[in-house]
Amino acid sequence: MAFLADALKRVKPSATIAITQKARDLKAQGKDVISLSVGEPDFDTPDNIKEAAIAAIRRGETKYTPVAGIPQLREAVAAKFKRENGLDYKPGQTIVSTGGKHVIYNALLATLNPGDEVICVAPYWVSYPDMVQLCGGKATFANTRIEDNFKLQPEELERAITPKTKWVIMNSPSNPSGAAYTHDEMKKLTDVLMRHPHVWILSDDMYEHLVYGEFQFVTPAQVEPGLYERTLTMNGVSKSYAMTGWRIGYAAGPQQLITAMDTVQGQQTSGTSAISQWAAVEALNGTQDHLPVFKKAFERRRDLVVSMLNQTRGLKCPTPEGAFYVYPDCSELIGKTMPNGKKIETDEDLVLGLLETESVAAVHGSSFGLGPNFRISYATADETLEEACRRIQRFCAELR
Repeated sequence: MAFLADALKRVKPSATIAITQKARDLKAQGKDVISLSVGEPDFDTPDNIKEAAIAAIRRGETKYTPVAGIPQLREAVAAKFKRENGLDYKPGQTIVSTGGKHVIYNALLATLNPGDEVICVAPYWVSYPDMVQLCGGKATFANTRIEDNFKLQPEELERAITPKTKWVIMNSPSNPSGAAYTHDEMKKLTDVLMRHPHVWILSDDMYEHLVYGEFQFVTPAQVEPGLYERTLTMNGVSKSYAMTGWRIGYAAGPQQLITAMDTVQGQQTSGTSAISQWAAVEALNGTQDHLPVFKKAFERRRDLVVSMLNQTRGLKCPTPEGAFYVYPDCSELIGKTMPNGKKIETDEDLVLGLLETESVAAVHGSSFGLGPNFRISYATADETLEEACRRIQRFCAELR
């Protein structure tokens, strides 16, 4: 009898975590590593949020909380969805979990049976397919193209749906591509989903507030109210509020689903950190003055990185609408050889070569289901990004 569960054979370690750890190890050895692999804002959590957490500690808010979240936070979540997305949810239709990943995992664990399919839109966040498979489902894929700026086309979504499809996971703005859907683009996708009433929609809106220029964010149930009863709209405070370590994700959806997720969470973690929840109340209800500051900095960094990468031999980089990632195509570099004689046969070879020779950490596109590409996070200082892009330009120029 094997000791480890067979389920572990169906999953692999997170590529983003693996590359980030490799970069940390090299830095510990004294290498001048620039890590562009981690999806984490370099800004500090705003002071009003930190003060709310300190006040909660002083009030003694340090005990167990209800499994689905403190009432004040669930009320704040419901108010946020109404205020910003035009979605009406009662507080009892919301749930708070230990990060966005936990929300998604709970939803899949509460709904998937063996053989159920979940469509992941490639390029996808690395964790989606593995969470599906850990929960007993089957990950299937709908591909995008660089020509469409990595946005799913309705005909491709239609092709991906089968009688076994239970969920489609939508992520706008996208990790890893930064692609985000306009109202019209989203409406074409929701029209397809309206024709398939057995398919549920999991909308991962984690980067909602990080869109640039005149772009207007929309979420599926907002665009098509007919999908309200089969949509889980998920979000969190990690990215827009620079609260990655506070571990707060939240979602709202039909009561039956939220109740099932509450049951699952009750046997997993119970309620998340009380102090983090009180901080999140302030994040959602308090001033949003930091958001224009964050957005201005990220937009400037995006433009810098896109410009420099598009001046790099062998790279093509679309301009994304949101998040803090770019996803350049490196297909022209596959098959070339580095000065040390190593041949680049995959995008993973390329990012490993970049890390080893120029000490720049990025994540290979094949781990996101679509390559040859690689992902760069531009959530770091302008001068650091400029130096990293110079190193990338040098690395690509030396390939033969």
